[in-house]
Amino acid sequence: MTATLSLVRQLILLSGLALALVGSGHRVTYAQAPSGMPRIGILWIGTPPLETHRGIAAFRRGLRELGHMEGRSIGLEFRAADGKLERLDALANELVQGKVAVIVAGATSPALAARRVVTSVPIVFCAVSGDPVKSGLVASLARPGGNATGTVLLAPDLDAKRLELLVEALTAPNRIALLQVPNSPIHNQGAREVEDAARRLKVDIVRVEARGPDDIERAMQEARRRGADALLALGAPEYAAMRARIAEVALRHRLPTMTPEVGFAEAGGLLDYGPDIVESWHRAAIYVDKILKGAKPADLPVEQPTEIPLTVNLKTARALGLTLPASFLVRANKVIE
Repeated sequence: MTATLSLVRQLILLSGLALALVGSGHRVTYAQAPSGMPRIGILWIGTPPLETHRGIAAFRRGLRELGHMEGRSIGLEFRAADGKLERLDALANELVQGKVAVIVAGATSPALAARRVVTSVPIVFCAVSGDPVKSGLVASLARPGGNATGTVLLAPDLDAKRLELLVEALTAPNRIALLQVPNSPIHNQGAREVEDAARRLKVDIVRVEARGPDDIERAMQEARRRGADALLALGAPEYAAMRARIAEVALRHRLPTMTPEVGFAEAGGLLDYGPDIVESWHRAAIYVDKILKGAKPADLPVEQPTEIPLTVNLKTARALGLTLPASFLVRANKVIE
């Protein structure tokens, strides 16, 4: 009995240590692989708790479904940048020096950092926004041609569509706030796409910025101060992790809000329209499995989303005093009553 209690205490201590390491946003080993077994490196921009991050959980599930058992046949090494882009290159290099078999880069900035630094280790990217050919990640979608491949969200192409849907839902608002991460090249590209569409739709756009949960209140206040009738958020890992916070503050400030994050409407937001980022992580496991079995990233085509659902929360619409057009509601894949 004493030995059992001692073992339990050790496990609790180890779990606490792992969570503390995650909180510091640096380095965590998921499961130490036996000698000679491959280790998979995961490069991430944020600092989510490993056990609650939906994308990483989906990736781990995908590995299990393909027969890869952590601690028995593979190990996972995690590197997080605490939201600081300048750390990504060094963290990618750490994974290379640690002789991982494959690097999984979650989101655009980690993927670009890995591509800059890593030349010999295969890279699998997932949840990547924008055009991977224009950004230099791959030579083409069909034949990537280098050491990187994976899945893309094509978010900039969809940002203009989200604006169109938001305008249609609200019956021609005058001004819309665009929420973006400060100093993000990807978001600046997406913002330009939205502003081009706004000129066509005769809607004014004002940009507001937020990186973490503490910034959301200030961003919503600024949006209101600048006369915004609604808010459109660009896609970002930071925003995915705090979709409930964005929904709550937007409702309190009576700002009808659209985001790309699947689950935003279910968390109380008005509208979400975008590919499933969690599924993108899940698909990354398939790429890793193929590479571990000898496939070359250069020969594995980049995948694009096959379905982009629109979700509407009518309860939130009523709380905002909105009556959404019937012609808009029939386009929704899911309506939350």
